[in-house]
Amino acid sequence: MEYEQRPFGDPDLVGNPENRCPVLLLLDTSGSMQGQPIKELNAGLEVFRDELFADSLAAKRVEVSIVTFGPVQTVVDFTGLQTFTPPQLAASGDTPMGRAIEQGLELLSGRKKAYRDNGIAFYRPWVFLITDGGPTDSIARAKELISAGETSKSFSFFAVGVEGANFEVLTSLSPAREPLRLQGLRFRDLFQWLSASLSSVSRSKPGDQVALPNPTGWATVG
Repeated sequence: MEYEQRPFGDPDLVGNPENRCPVLLLLDTSGSMQGQPIKELNAGLEVFRDELFADSLAAKRVEVSIVTFGPVQTVVDFTGLQTFTPPQLAASGDTPMGRAIEQGLELLSGRKKAYRDNGIAFYRPWVFLITDGGPTDSIARAKELISAGETSKSFSFFAVGVEGANFEVLTSLSPAREPLRLQGLRFRDLFQWLSASLSSVSRSKPGDQVALPNPTGWATVG
């Protein structure tokens, strides 16, 4: 008699039953980020990983995915801090922001399904967009997806503009909260803030309201 083989659940989720706090980083790596900007962005990712990994609970709960645009690439699919190695990003190409947002949100939707299939509770995901320009493709579908996701509380969307960013576009993309304007190239401070915020979230219960630290020192609103 033959038996149908049924695959076991996701080994990462089965081996670690902690609640998950997923964060999707949508990072602009277009040609205008060449030189010091991309160098500082890479250094910021190192800080992000190190600070979260130093928090034993956050290290078990936070999962990271990175989608870059210029061209659009899934550089890191959702993974825990134990297996997350910050990539060395290189700058090239244009700014297909709309397609990157769509691809990233599709990844996020798949990861949330995996949580549910494996009985893992999760916090509202964070989607974090960082750009120094404006989109070179259509963002109409991306705007619809972000608006629907915020309305249904499927995720929280944050936009950060580096010098040269089109803030009119970022404001239209981010209906729930005003975009932040990065001071200079303070990516390390940005990622310190992000890691501290995620550490606070990871210590709460899913669904709780968590007061986030003020971004004073590295960003201004709008």
